[in-house]
Amino acid sequence: MEEINALFHGFSVILTPMNMLLMMVGIVLGVLIGVLPGLGGANGVAILLPLTFTMSPTSAIIMLSCIYWGALFGGAITSILFNIPGEPWSVATTFDGYPMAQNGYAGQALTAAFTSSFIGAFVAVVMITFLAPLVAKFALKFGPPEYFAVYLLTFCSFVGMGKGSPFKIIASMTIGFALAAVGMDTVTGQLRLTFGLPDLMRGFDFLIAVIGLFGIGEILLSMEEGLAFSGKTAKINPKVVFETWKTLPKYWMTSVRSSLVGIWMGITPGGATPASFMSYGLAKKMSKDGAKFGTGQIEGVIAPETAAHAAGTSALLPMLALGIPGSPTAAVLLGGLLIWGLQPGPLLFVEQKDFVWGLIASMYLGNLVGLIVVLTTVPLFASILRIPFSIIAPVIVVICAIGAYTVHNAMLDIWFMMVFGVIGYVFKKLDYPLAPLVLALVLGDKAEDSFRQAMLLSQGEVGILWSNPLVGTISTLAMILLFWPLLSRLLAKVRKPKPKDLPQEQPVD
Repeated sequence: MEEINALFHGFSVILTPMNMLLMMVGIVLGVLIGVLPGLGGANGVAILLPLTFTMSPTSAIIMLSCIYWGALFGGAITSILFNIPGEPWSVATTFDGYPMAQNGYAGQALTAAFTSSFIGAFVAVVMITFLAPLVAKFALKFGPPEYFAVYLLTFCSFVGMGKGSPFKIIASMTIGFALAAVGMDTVTGQLRLTFGLPDLMRGFDFLIAVIGLFGIGEILLSMEEGLAFSGKTAKINPKVVFETWKTLPKYWMTSVRSSLVGIWMGITPGGATPASFMSYGLAKKMSKDGAKFGTGQIEGVIAPETAAHAAGTSALLPMLALGIPGSPTAAVLLGGLLIWGLQPGPLLFVEQKDFVWGLIASMYLGNLVGLIVVLTTVPLFASILRIPFSIIAPVIVVICAIGAYTVHNAMLDIWFMMVFGVIGYVFKKLDYPLAPLVLALVLGDKAEDSFRQAMLLSQGEVGILWSNPLVGTISTLAMILLFWPLLSRLLAKVRKPKPKDLPQEQPVD
């Protein structure tokens, strides 16, 4: 009951004309940032952070967090319409969202993505509201072994539940790990795999890789296949939206499961990107239509979008309660808190009640406003499909180049983008999955740091990954998922009926 009273107090804090205006501005800016490849929620928040220094901390955090919500919504738009993830966590949405758009169901895919994002965020905010003390206490138990176990679980789940050959998935992931190792070693400070090139000191940015692999790679593939978009005649209207809403309750179990995965990965902190991959893999494994995933299944859109938004929202809880950011955007917001003179931690909930509960209340309203904004602008974005490919392709290339350049303001990144584009084209021609490469590139250095810290703590003993029930459970589950393809084959052989149990053929008279 105390949480309910505090939440109502939070609503009274944010329900002012200025805060509502800032909320709307933040949502619109966030959607634009999410649509443009390369910017991303973290970059958008970082760029606009100086504009909030003259505001009160509550108004500033409302605007910046709403930019984040808008970016989470907007990332699905280009993923579904053009197979270009506006955000790294939208990669999994392309697997079924883009085929749906090609088949003429762009409206259904967008509506399902936006609605699922809202549901995931709503479940996460309810969890934050009522379980904040328990979650904060649980997160305190995490050290380097637990962090590495979570990353290991993410990688292994993609191998065990990914579509296609496990060997191709591992090969793609290995390339991602190699790319993630380029640059300066965060532990020893030594340079690795730079080959004497100073520009490689900072390594390969995953945003540039995503833009090249999916954006430029898709453009090259489309050029080879005839310079045309299928699905460009898609029509979207309120009838499509309401019809899609009628079908979504059938997938309530997928939404619940994906929300839980997202919340887990947001708190621990795995992040929205692995959450979207994991939930997609689980949905594919558990769905009766799992074999059809990748051909345009609406369930393949619901799962990653629900998990990504749940993870993005729940990532703010450890940032507020413990000062541990659960995502890059949460890390930027943490810097804002320190600039505004606020010290994240358990005392923040006691000393700054207006700020904390105002932020939580803005999560409810911000996501509702975001859903309304993106649904009302769906026809505008769907009309992009009607533009001839010969016109839109150069525009996409220019937008990708601008997005790649803005990451570090370096011309070299545009060349990297083109190289990754060729790699993406080759991977698609050889039927190698791109998602494991991106996943390893995003999380490879973090997983390496956690593993090395764990090994330093245990003096090289791998047994630290089973040193307590929490890390042991996560590590064991990771091993099961890693060898799941082999285990499933063994189970199939065990369940295979013996010859004597098979029905005998009747003799023909």
